[in-house]
Amino acid sequence: MKQKSTNVVWHDTEISKADREKRNGHKGVVVWMTGLSACGKSTIATELQKILFDRGCYVVILDGDNIRHGLNGDLGFSPEDREENIRRIGHVAKLFADSGAIAITSFISPYRKDRDINRALLKGGEFIEVYVKASLETCEKRDPKGLYDKARKGIIKEFTGISAPYEEPLNAEIVLDTDALTVEESIRKVMDFLVEKGIVKGE
Repeated sequence: MKQKSTNVVWHDTEISKADREKRNGHKGVVVWMTGLSACGKSTIATELQKILFDRGCYVVILDGDNIRHGLNGDLGFSPEDREENIRRIGHVAKLFADSGAIAITSFISPYRKDRDINRALLKGGEFIEVYVKASLETCEKRDPKGLYDKARKGIIKEFTGISAPYEEPLNAEIVLDTDALTVEESIRKVMDFLVEKGIVKGE
């Protein structure tokens, strides 16, 4: 990205991230969920948020469709627009993590390079890549919006998994095989990781 803004200086506030984490009782991190459409990202993110919220955590979800209603409503689905979509979300997610929140993102985010760029925005251990893995066949069977059928018919162009690529993570912190795991089992796997790494407290 070419920086167009000039004469801007980052402004540090008097409350540090460590102060916020101490108040919240957990670490500020980004839980980055990636995977094909209808793989289960949004469902898992929503249920995970409920569990964390009930534990008293400061938690937010940044969802792909919701973000495109506002912040990224000016972007389409070309490779360039997908890159910009994920770039913006990476910076928003970082702002939340810096505020001490657990920011859960739910985006297809098909390009490995873009996910790696967002990982580099945060310190080690603060970017948790969760690959919500499901076969294309499974995703097409679930497909609540009928998007795969439209993509197969050529109605939707640049559709990930059909007419646009998806690059699987090579070293995701967590892999959730939703062909085999239930939503509950998937969430337990994420929660176990968060507790093991000291991000949230155990029950």
